[in-house]
Amino acid sequence: MPFQTHTARLTRSTALSGFTKHFEFEMQGVPRFGFVPGQWLSLKHTKSDGEEITRAYSIASPPDENNRFALCLNRVQDGFMSNFLCDMKEGDEISAQGPFGDFILRPPMRDTIFIATGTGIAPFRSMLHWLVADPSRHEDRQLWLLFGSRTEQDIYYHQEFLRLAEAHENFHYLPTLSRGVGDWQGLRGYVQQHVPGIVAGRTDMHAYICGLDKMIRANRDLLKSLGWDRKSIRYEKYD
Repeated sequence: MPFQTHTARLTRSTALSGFTKHFEFEMQGVPRFGFVPGQWLSLKHTKSDGEEITRAYSIASPPDENNRFALCLNRVQDGFMSNFLCDMKEGDEISAQGPFGDFILRPPMRDTIFIATGTGIAPFRSMLHWLVADPSRHEDRQLWLLFGSRTEQDIYYHQEFLRLAEAHENFHYLPTLSRGVGDWQGLRGYVQQHVPGIVAGRTDMHAYICGLDKMIRANRDLLKSLGWDRKSIRYEKYD
C-alpha cells in the first residue's frame, strides 16, 4: 500500500549558520498532521529531467495543532535536495510523506541524556520542547542535552536552549565546542569526553544519541563500557 503524499508549504526560513537553515512548514489539506517527537519526514521533488529525488529529514519541532512542523538542515555542495530546500521562498511547496521512524521516547521515563552534534539536534528540539510543555511527561526527571559543535557560531538554537534551561530546573543544557576560542565559557572538546561526568557511574538512565556514525559509535561504546544495557541506548545516525 503506497504512503499518502502531502503538500507542505514553507511559511518561514531563517539562517542558523553559514550553511544551515531552520525551516517552518504548514501541511496543507489535512484535518490534522500528527507525529511523535523524534520522527522524520520523507520529502520529494522531481528534477527537470524527470528524476524524482527523495530525502529524509528529522522533524525539529514538537507536534502542533495547526499542522506546522520545522526542519533543520545543511546546504550540501552538489546535494540537489538540500540546495532546493535552502533556495525555497516563503509560500513555495514541496511533497512530503510520513511521519516515519521509531527514534522516539520510550517509557518508562527515566533521567535522560540527549547527545547530539550538528543537525542531529533536530529530533531533540522536538522531544525536549514536547517534554517540558507538560510536567506529566517528564515526571520531574533530570534531562541533559549535551550538544557538540565546532565553534560558537555553529551552536544551533543556542539562545532557545538557554531560555529553556532557565525556565526548567530539571533541564540541563551543556553545549561543548571542539574548536572554541579563548572567550568561550562553556565546555570544550568532544561530546563523549563529558558523558562520564554527567552519568556519574549510573546505569539506570536512558541515552538518546543523534548525529554522524563515528560520534554515535564512540558514545555507544563508552556507555556500554560503563556498564549500560544496550537497550537503554537509542540512536539515529545521519550518514
